[in-house]
Parts: sequence; structure tokens; C-alpha cells
Amino acid sequence: MTDAAELRSAVREFLAAHDPGGDRLEFLRARFDAGLAWVNYPVGLGGRDAPRELQTVVDAEFAAAGAPDNAPSRNGIGLGMAAPTILRFGTDEQRARYLRPLWTGEEIWCQLFSEPGAGSDLAALATRAVRDGDDWIVEGQKVWTSFAHKAKWAILVARSDPDAPKHKGLSYFVCDMTDPNVEVRPLRQITGEAEFNEVFLNGVRIPDSQRLGEIGQGWQVAMGTLMNERVAIGGGNTGRESGMIGVVARKWRDDPEVRTPGAHDRLLRLWVEAEATRLTGQRLRQQLAVGTPGPEGSAVKLAFSRLNQEISGFELELLGEQGLSYGDWTQRRPETVDFTGRDPGYRYLRAKGNSIEGGTSEVLRNVIAERVLGLPPEIRTDKDVPWKELPR
Repeated sequence: MTDAAELRSAVREFLAAHDPGGDRLEFLRARFDAGLAWVNYPVGLGGRDAPRELQTVVDAEFAAAGAPDNAPSRNGIGLGMAAPTILRFGTDEQRARYLRPLWTGEEIWCQLFSEPGAGSDLAALATRAVRDGDDWIVEGQKVWTSFAHKAKWAILVARSDPDAPKHKGLSYFVCDMTDPNVEVRPLRQITGEAEFNEVFLNGVRIPDSQRLGEIGQGWQVAMGTLMNERVAIGGGNTGRESGMIGVVARKWRDDPEVRTPGAHDRLLRLWVEAEATRLTGQRLRQQLAVGTPGPEGSAVKLAFSRLNQEISGFELELLGEQGLSYGDWTQRRPETVDFTGRDPGYRYLRAKGNSIEGGTSEVLRNVIAERVLGLPPEIRTDKDVPWKELPR
């Protein structure tokens, strides 16, 4: 089995043969071909079949050499959700086609899951996919699609069989976002920005070769995607005092004026909870090295959402009247979602979305209760009813 020493040696040999200061894209392509992109992926698909935890060893070696990275914050959906789904459910041809330009950042991905009438209850979605020879014709509307205006590809769940119960009549596709029948409109958020979109699919033709998984297997494939999403959102590989708690802790140390009575105890409690969540996320990432993500990721994402909202509110209280100011409230199309590099007002407003995106907190509590704790599930009367007969 590949170990850390072998990977360090491989990176140094690679750097000796490829100038990190040269053409960025050619460097990234060569790194993928050398199996130094996702080290836990198979040989030929950017990896070396190495343990997942050794990725940090490779990344540290490249960073120390000043090598360019693949700008992961610009393609979080592709790297954190589409790639593991393609690896698990895709054909050999699909893996060979999509994974390399995804990792290098040449092709940005988005996610076409939620709909105006199917958010928390994703299985109720109404976007139709009708078979037409070797193609599928897709009609419908999606919503809350991050970076759809930047994306080349989308992972899409659509209803391929309205006669089947809602969880069984879905299929999963890769959709070309540059198709002229795909319309993207911005959704302005409470922050004033528009990182989300609504997407209209007006008779989009998708070849059957761009289907992931079997016909009718869309729900199972989508659940694999969402488990990866929740790990990506809440279980990032970060250091102590990273994220929001680091911003507030530094403010406390640097500015004695914010140290009001009672605030110290609250800060300590939040610091401990943030550190416990961070360590839990690290343990979850280690478990991923020997398998696929499970429902435990829902707990980390739930804790992340609550903490981000509580810490951002605590920060405004510390700042007093300074916390009432807000920066430039103009509609922008941000490249990334940046909590630590923005002003406190932005952090407070943007954190409100954390308990919705990536699975609402209410749904995640159900997942934890039923699939982690083994509690009795909620009574669901619509599981075996054909979708077309359900009230909408």
C-alpha cells in the first residue's frame, strides 16, 4: 500500500519534471495524469488507490513548492459532490470524460435538485424526463442552484416514471448547462448578492449516455450525492480556530472594548462547541478513507449550521452599534462564499442560509433520528402511492 514517504517522493519527482511557475492548466493536467490529484481515486483517474488521509501530505508538498492549486472554492459542487457520484455510479467512459476537466477546474459544475415545490421533500420533484430514442427530453424548473451561471455541467435529478411512487420514479443525469434550452436567472439574496439561481429546462435533450446509474435509480444516486455534500459543507479539513470562531476569538483578544460581562462564558462555550464539531468532522473524513459517507455527515452539517448562525449573532452583539453597518449591498455574482473575509453584517445575513442549503436542519434531524439513532420513523402515507396521484 502507498505510504506518505512514497507520495512525498512522487511529488518531488513530479516537481523536478514540471515547472510550477509555468502554464497553470498544463501543470494541473499533468498532476492529474500522474495520480497526484485525488490520491484515493483509482489509477488513471487522478489517483493511486492510496488512503484518503494521505491527500493532505500531497497537498502540503505542492503548497510548499508554490505550485498552483485547482481553485477548489470555485468548483465546490464539482469536487465535493459530482466527482464522488461519477466515481461511484458512472461508467468507465463517463469517468474518463468528466473527472479530469472537473478536477483541473476547466469545467465548473452545479446541482439541479431542488424545485419550487420540492425542497425539503426532494422526492416530490416534478421536472420530467421523457425517453425519446437514445435521448431524454427534460422539462421543468429548478431553484437555489449555486453558480449555475458559471457551470458547464450539472448533476440533475428528474422524474422518468410518474406512475411509480415518488422515490422510485426518478433518474439521474448529467446536463449540459450551455444548451440553448437551459435558462438561468439570478436570485437575489438577503445579502444583496446573487450566488444562487433559478434554472428553467425548456425541452433540453440529454443523451442516455449521460445518465448516471440505472433508470429509476435516481433517488439512490442522489442520496449518495447528498451524503457527500453534507460532509463537504460541515466536515472540512480545517485547523483550530478556523472559520467563524476564529474571527470572533481574534476580535476578543485584540479589542478590550468588546469584553462585556457574561460574554466571556458565551465565547468559551462556542469555542468548545466549534472545536468539538471540527474534530468530529475530521474523524468523519477519516472514516471516508475506508468507505462511502453515511448519515453521520448530517450531524456534522447540522452542528455547523447552528454554530455559524449562533457565532455570527454573537459577533454582532460584541460589536454593538458597529455591527449594524453593512458593506456594499449591491447585486454581485461572487466567485465564492467567503465568511471570514467579509464584514460582520454579511456573515450574519449569509449564515441564515446555512440551515437550508445542503439539506434543511429539520430534515437532517429526521435523518439522524431514524438512521443514526434508530428511532421509529415518521409515518409516511405517500411512499407507495404513484407520484401522479399525489396532491401538489
